[in-house]
Amino acid sequence: MHKIPVTVITGFLGAGKTTLIRHLLQNNEGRRIAVFVNEFGEIGIDGELLRDCRVCEDEEDPNSNIVELTNGCLCCTVQEEFLPAMQELLQRRDRLDCMLIETSGLALPKPLVQAFRWPEIRTGATVDGVITVVDCEALASNQFVGDLEALLAQRQADSSLEHETPIEELFEDQLACADLVLLTKCDRVDEQTQVRVQDWLRQNLSPGVKVISCQDGKISGDLLLGFNAAVEDNLDSRPSHHDTEAEHEHDDDINAVQLLLDQAFEPSVLVKRLQTLVQQQEIYRIKGFVAVPNKAMRLVLQGVGNRFDYFYDRTWQPNETRQTKLVLIGRELDRVGIESLLLKLD
Repeated sequence: MHKIPVTVITGFLGAGKTTLIRHLLQNNEGRRIAVFVNEFGEIGIDGELLRDCRVCEDEEDPNSNIVELTNGCLCCTVQEEFLPAMQELLQRRDRLDCMLIETSGLALPKPLVQAFRWPEIRTGATVDGVITVVDCEALASNQFVGDLEALLAQRQADSSLEHETPIEELFEDQLACADLVLLTKCDRVDEQTQVRVQDWLRQNLSPGVKVISCQDGKISGDLLLGFNAAVEDNLDSRPSHHDTEAEHEHDDDINAVQLLLDQAFEPSVLVKRLQTLVQQQEIYRIKGFVAVPNKAMRLVLQGVGNRFDYFYDRTWQPNETRQTKLVLIGRELDRVGIESLLLKLD
């Protein structure tokens, strides 16, 4: 039986990985796609966004092709959580054309790819290619991530994380493992800056690795799928800072808070309140769904630091409770206190 081609999509928090996958699912061109997505917290915001793309056949369970891996950094928990989920999907690989794996912003891609050498996986799947998503605006400012504090918060909040790699080394590992680099948020810089960033990337990538600009995840699946790289067979050509490293320490002062609010909010009012909360407390990342008064559509809200974006993605379903669901990641956050402040702020 044929091997399922698997595309690994890596990159830092906020670079645009979920947006990219969402576009691929909505424009699948007949491909039957399964997705692994890392989540943090009990409310699976990214997983729900992807399930709404309706990637399954009409007669299939719409949840069956979206696998949420919620137990921390995928490269550290691959055996405990990823392996059983992959084995389950491989049992029905005759109904799949490909798989996508969205790693967390902290994941080292190479340990994940190494899992495809395991006998339990090797006979049924192969890593078709590794896509690294890079924030052009951040890199143009000599940073690797749009909000460093948010990334550090994600790192500390992950109780399973066994590595505390310097951000620069993690970025170098992501580039070293890439078959293709997608440069996002190019609309936020001028053309000259974009060219400078592209030139820098090409100088720091392996020969033959292409850099493609991408806005809002809008790119053809034909450019991302079908590399036939069998990455697991040529890992020696993709060096990692962790090739000879054992384990690292971390702390978990950072936590995630989940809010389920029956109140509906005007988007501008909610963003103003959240920005006030960000100033008052160490909140690094906010994402979720919002009920808006007199609107049949559900609002998707995402915030990194003090920057917020939101859009309407679909109508509320008849069997859904119109609630505002938010996940906040920060330092020593108190759910009751945050909920009280959020509802009281004017």
